[in-house]
Amino acid sequence: MTLAGFFYIIFDVMSWFKKDPLQIISFLSYGTSKRLYHRGRALEDETIDLEQKSLLALVLNTWKRFETDEVKKTKLKITLPNNKVIYTKTDKDGYYKIDRAIEDVEVFINTEGWLNIEVAYDDATLKRTIQNQNKFPAQILIPNLNSDFGIISDIDDTILHTGVVSILKWRVLYNTFFKHAQNRIPLEGAAEFYHLLHKGPNGDKANPIFYVSHSPWNLYRYLEFFLKKNNFPKGPILLRSFRTIFKKKSSTCKPAKQLEIQNILKTYPDFTFILIGDSGEHDPDIYLEIVNTFPNRIKAVYLRSVNDNKKIKRVKSLLNAYNTTPVLLVNSSKDAIIHARTNGFIK
Repeated sequence: MTLAGFFYIIFDVMSWFKKDPLQIISFLSYGTSKRLYHRGRALEDETIDLEQKSLLALVLNTWKRFETDEVKKTKLKITLPNNKVIYTKTDKDGYYKIDRAIEDVEVFINTEGWLNIEVAYDDATLKRTIQNQNKFPAQILIPNLNSDFGIISDIDDTILHTGVVSILKWRVLYNTFFKHAQNRIPLEGAAEFYHLLHKGPNGDKANPIFYVSHSPWNLYRYLEFFLKKNNFPKGPILLRSFRTIFKKKSSTCKPAKQLEIQNILKTYPDFTFILIGDSGEHDPDIYLEIVNTFPNRIKAVYLRSVNDNKKIKRVKSLLNAYNTTPVLLVNSSKDAIIHARTNGFIK
């Protein structure tokens, strides 16, 4: 262990005996020029440093991501760039969600479609130190209406190898909890493919990209760091509550990821979409149901083939009975690029 790593651990242990300052983690979200859909979480700052490379730092950071100190049932203030203010309140897990009508923000949206807003605590009873002078920037993606299409992509085993088909999911656990974010390697060619889709057939657009995953919100900063470090196009990252992972699912209850995809399609009724996932778990079933629910809205579905013969056989049987929308089982990003270029999706 380096000397710097040693002091990092010492100061971290000392921090357990004092109250940490408060922060607000704003998740990259999405909306329209008429409606704001934004999420985030109010927490104590546990000083998670994703740049630290020691094993002890990795274990501590992993622990902190799940042993969070939430700021529950507290009032927050969201200020739009036109100085309009929206108020909300965190829930019992410190999360907040805004789904409100807005207006007069078009001129504040940048060329890539991002709207900058500010989130702050607005509870006079809070007698705590608050970071950043109680000013926490957040961004909302508001796609340009002349976009060619939108892209909705899974993360696990679609752009980031997790080992979801491994026995007892042991590779998922190892990769998620015992590998540094900077050491995770994206699947070959994925970033290039996504940038081509982002730019569109003429290479001059900013087509919106949405990242969806079954992973819990506790991994948000980990995944955001990975996507940025590996040069993936910026886009909303949509996860789920850690509590829902252990809830018993009813036969009529849709997975959180599926509900989020449906919400994106309903938010942009005039957009068509390209869906990207993998053949490892539930993506084929979810995506085919989405295609059937939203006919003529899906241009193509790309399913990255995972190394599991049984799952591949099942997916192929699904696709054999389906011929409405192009749904491809691809072995690499190169295969997807060839198909997308042939069909005029990319330059």
